[in-house]
Amino acid sequence: MVKVNPYRVEEADLVVGIPSYNEADNIAFVVDRCNEGLQKYFPQLKSVVINVDNHSPDNTREAFLNASNTVPKIYISTPEGVKGKGNNFYNLFSEAVRLGAKAIVVVDADLMSITPEWVRDLAKPILEDGYDFVSPLYSRNEYDGTITNNICYPLLVGLLGKDMRQPIGGEFAFSSHLARYYLQRPWHKTTKQYGIDIFMSLNAILGGFRVCQVCLGAKIHKPSAPKLGPMFTQVVGTLFNTLLDYRNLWQEIHHVEQLPLYGEHKLAKPQSLSIDYKSMKETALYEFNINREILQRCLSPEVFARVEKMYDSGKLDIRMGLWARIVYDLLYAYDTTDANSHLIEAMKALYFGRVVSFIRQTLDLDHEQSEELIRKQAYHFFKMRGYLLQKYRRKAA
Repeated sequence: MVKVNPYRVEEADLVVGIPSYNEADNIAFVVDRCNEGLQKYFPQLKSVVINVDNHSPDNTREAFLNASNTVPKIYISTPEGVKGKGNNFYNLFSEAVRLGAKAIVVVDADLMSITPEWVRDLAKPILEDGYDFVSPLYSRNEYDGTITNNICYPLLVGLLGKDMRQPIGGEFAFSSHLARYYLQRPWHKTTKQYGIDIFMSLNAILGGFRVCQVCLGAKIHKPSAPKLGPMFTQVVGTLFNTLLDYRNLWQEIHHVEQLPLYGEHKLAKPQSLSIDYKSMKETALYEFNINREILQRCLSPEVFARVEKMYDSGKLDIRMGLWARIVYDLLYAYDTTDANSHLIEAMKALYFGRVVSFIRQTLDLDHEQSEELIRKQAYHFFKMRGYLLQKYRRKAA
């Protein structure tokens, strides 16, 4: 680990963490907004901005340390060759605990829509109202955050009964008590990569910590499509592993809980986004053909027959009812077969098929109508949870 602490900071009340890899072009802007928020809204606290980096070769370190500021800064990097967003967070958790911080706010380094008020709105529920975890709620284009919309959000609602809309949003706040808890939890390999966000959200919920959401307006940032392949594998791997670690709790959930909501409840217009529909459909069809055998083994016969007919004809139309059965089939197979990571790779074919189907379904809808469909899908997962639980009951019998 490389650490640069030019202000010799040894204690802090409030930490703002900025994880990064190759963000030299934007990180100074994010530091400036965080600095302004800390000075304006928390002048009485000892604050520090910490960049946790993956030894970026593009001078992210220099861009961060040279950014104009009045709040002290610390730069921490993983060793050369050690990447992974989760590794950055591990360093952030450790440093925040060392500094004795009361609250830790995290924002992505690629944000273009961050305002000083984001720091205020994320930190206040921790500092003033005793919450341990704050999850973001913002306007996102309905075709941005497709892993959230189609897998993470539906499973949090469906199996845990928590309506947390952005469990891998990138902007969070948490208490030092929760930071210590994170350090003590088992970390799967995928948690050290892009799986860290869902790891944090799930463990805050499953650990019994006080959780809320805060409205942050629109999220404008670099699209995640270029890194979608590894992100999918790492996020879904962490999600499945963590949910299965706590499968005994699923039986006790009988309703969906709305989380307390802070900030402006009226959300702004979301970022516009271009989607390569044709390429995504081609990827779905190609991935299905090379993963046909494992999907046949992991899906129920009825579901596989419907999917196979659809993919062989090239007419993809995976609606929410079929999608819920697909996800629950695959989660169960992940738990009860030796398919493991091969199953998650194979799942990409059906995930892209679901995204393509959603795009076709919402072409003539506005953002609010599309968002309503996303929420309806999540609650359909709750309605369908008996489909999965029945599989476990039959197995036990």
